[in-house]
Amino acid sequence: HCNAGWLACVDVGTATAPLYAAQAAGRRFHVFCDETRPRCQGASLTAWELAHQGVPHHVLADNAAGHLMQRGEIDLVIVGSDRVLGRTGHVANKIGTYTKAVLAHRHRLPFYVAIPLSTLDWELRDGREIPIEERSEDEVLGAWGAVTTPGLRTSAAAASRPGQPAYVRIANPSSHARNPGFDVTPPELVTGIITPVGIFKPRELWRCRRRLGGPG
Repeated sequence: HCNAGWLACVDVGTATAPLYAAQAAGRRFHVFCDETRPRCQGASLTAWELAHQGVPHHVLADNAAGHLMQRGEIDLVIVGSDRVLGRTGHVANKIGTYTKAVLAHRHRLPFYVAIPLSTLDWELRDGREIPIEERSEDEVLGAWGAVTTPGLRTSAAAASRPGQPAYVRIANPSSHARNPGFDVTPPELVTGIITPVGIFKPRELWRCRRRLGGPG
């Protein structure tokens, strides 16, 4: 979900690091990569990284994950995070992460969050304190993409330049949208927090804070 690879985090990324390690060890696996509407970081960035690395994958519509979990086609979920509360284990990440965590919990699938130590917030004491950005409604009401077929219903200038980015309105012209950029996943839905110094239960972070670079 979203992008937590080397484009966002350098080196081998966070959520992608276990995948590349498994690939290097010769393990066989397949990745379902969420498109991550409305900005489609999964479809445009993570999928590009996986293809570049030669990792077998499919891009998945955001709302299709539950269906594949129900069919037994998914074994575990790994996401990155923008902020993890060291005192409580709450996880803030791209909108839709909470939904995936709920689905994983319903289907008894492990749900892991991979982070660098810099993502840990040792100050906030409640997930409700994490500010959630409301982004432009245009991101939901339309979509950006590359023009691949001349004559598509887009601007004449864009249609004359195949491969160039173009914005297309996809919603009813008189409708408005809500567009929260992030959501917060409670610690009880998280199997483990993957860090450079080990994997921790969300409620273990504060107790192990010295190992994690937290306050003394």
